[in-house]
Formats: sequence, C-alpha cells, structure tokens
Amino acid sequence: MHEPSFHRGQCCLLVLLLSLSLITAACTQATTVNYQEKSDKPTQEEMIIPEQETSDPLQVLAPFTGLAAQEQAIQQRPIAVMVNNYKAARPQSGLSYADVLIEVLAEGGISRLVAIYQSQNQYAGSIGPVRSIRPYLIELGESYKAVLVHAGGSPDGYRILQQQHKPYLDEISNAGSYFWRDKSRRAPHNLYTSLTRLEQGIAKKKYKLTEAIPVMSFSVEGMSEHTALAYTTEAASKITIALLKNSELVEYQYDANRGNYIRYVAGKQHVDKENQEALRAVNVLAVEAKHQVLDKAGRLSVDVVTGGKAIWFRNGRAAFGNWVRQAGGPIQFQVEGKVIPLHPGITHIMIVPSLEAKESHVKWSE
Repeated sequence: MHEPSFHRGQCCLLVLLLSLSLITAACTQATTVNYQEKSDKPTQEEMIIPEQETSDPLQVLAPFTGLAAQEQAIQQRPIAVMVNNYKAARPQSGLSYADVLIEVLAEGGISRLVAIYQSQNQYAGSIGPVRSIRPYLIELGESYKAVLVHAGGSPDGYRILQQQHKPYLDEISNAGSYFWRDKSRRAPHNLYTSLTRLEQGIAKKKYKLTEAIPVMSFSVEGMSEHTALAYTTEAASKITIALLKNSELVEYQYDANRGNYIRYVAGKQHVDKENQEALRAVNVLAVEAKHQVLDKAGRLSVDVVTGGKAIWFRNGRAAFGNWVRQAGGPIQFQVEGKVIPLHPGITHIMIVPSLEAKESHVKWSE
C-alpha cells in the first residue's frame, strides 16, 4: 500500500528544515581571519585540515616536505647551505633539490639563499655558488637542526660559530677540501660543493650524523577532517616580492597543471643550472621580520625568532595569518593561535621587512 502524497511532502519538508538548521549552525561556528583592510579581490572561505597521522604504518613522511620517502633517506641530519644570489651567481646549482629554500637580505639589497637539504640526499650534483654566513642565517639553519655550510662570515657570525661550538663546514677556516672552484666562472661566484663531499666533511669533523629533527606540519590528502578552522583567502595566481625597493623583483606564477608556483627573478625563470628546470614551490610563505642596519658595511640584523605577520600562498590563493617558531624549530604558519599544516611539497620562505600595504613588499593578483 502506498503512503498518501501529503505525508511524503511532510517528510521532505522536515528533512529540508533539518539540513538548513545544520548548515546555519556550521556557518555560525566558522572563524574568519581578518589580516588587513578589505580589498576588492575575490575571496572565498576554505577549511584548514589539521595535521593527520598516516594510516599506513609502512609509509614514512619526510619531515620538511610531508612527502612519502624511504626511512633511511630521512634519518640523515639536514644540511643548510648558504647560496650566493647575486646576479653573476645565477643560475645556481642544486636549488631544486632542497626541501626548503629561504631568501633573506644580506647587504646592499642583495639577498642570500639558505637551502635546506634533507630528504633528497640522493642528489649527487653540484651545490652553489656558496657564500658567507651571518648570525640570522645561523639561526635559520639551526632551526632545522642542520649542519651549516658556508664560505666566510661576518665577525659576529664567526664569534657565534666558534664560541658556541656550532656544527659548520667553512671553506675558508675549517673545511676547504670539501669545496672546489669552477674555473668557468669568476670568483667569488664560483665556489661549489656537493652532498657527498659535505657528508664526508661531517664525518671527518665528527659532527652528529643523526639529530632529533623537528617535524613540520603537513596535511595528508584523503584523511578525515577534525577540528577544522575556517579562513578567508584571495586569488593569488601571480605574486610579486621586493625585498627592498632597489632589489631585483622575485615573482611566483601559479601553474594550475602541476599545482605549484614557478619562481622568476628579474623577469626570467629562476633555473637550476644542473637540470635546466625552473625552481618550483608548492608553498610560498612571505613572512615579516624586523630588519636593522648594524654598521657602515650595511650588515643587517634580522629578527627571525620573534614571529610576525605572514601570508601563505598555495593553490593559486593567499591566506593571511602569522608565522611562529615553536621551541626554536622551523618557521611555520599560524592562524588564530593554531599552527596550520602546509601542503606536502617544497616550501619557499621569503623574509621581508614589512607586510604593510603601504610598503608594497608583497603584491599579488589573479
């Protein structure tokens, strides 16, 4: 026997009302992050998926990329190489094999790159050109528990390395045999090394081969959500970053086909000399840090400890929050006091003096 159509209509109405009430409750609980003045750029609300444990006990995730890796490959201690970013040093070698690439000012509007190598330690090619170190570069490298690799340094940098007995390989003072000069380039833009030689140097110096490596927070695709946090994003397919007004512009353009950003410098793709491929990043973090000029040589102090405003670019969109270093670990992105998992893949961190709109260090568009 069929039910009367009147009762079926009542059931449908009740289901509809119940669904609307649940949607209304969910929207009421969502939190929107307000980072700056409202703009005319298209926005949308998304959900942040907290870090998840992998359900596959045999799968090992690399600590600085969140990508699947061999357990043996991720037990090795990280290596942080100070790489020359002057225009005469480009294209550099080996940057596309770094798990994390950090760019920060050195002197005279010229930046330094800190390349963190950990999970891709099968790379056997050249790395460089290698350049000098500064106290804040030491701080950045040590945040990954890395052995520091450089050629020279500021007086304050050497003082920290020697008095605090840091693990470092310096071409000038203690590890010259683990570097070489490329005669096809002019000094000082021609000093190179490799992971194989650096591993030999680490063993020779009797530095720890393994370390309690800090694990960055990454989302795991396909895992269930819980304690999700709502946040507002803007379209950001093209990013323009000026570390200083007189510095070369860095651009990131989103490649929707591959789900990552292609890096450009001075209007050209930033290419790795070893494989002739453009540098790419799944996550681009623009972080604000206090910069102070210390002397007539233009040496800087950069506060890479305290934290501050941050913009996270991924999937062609920008999210707004803050950066934080928990227990002295790597820079991570935070919203409403919660560390937010990055997307698995390579991360580029751009350290700028300000993220205020009037300073215009960082711009983006659809």
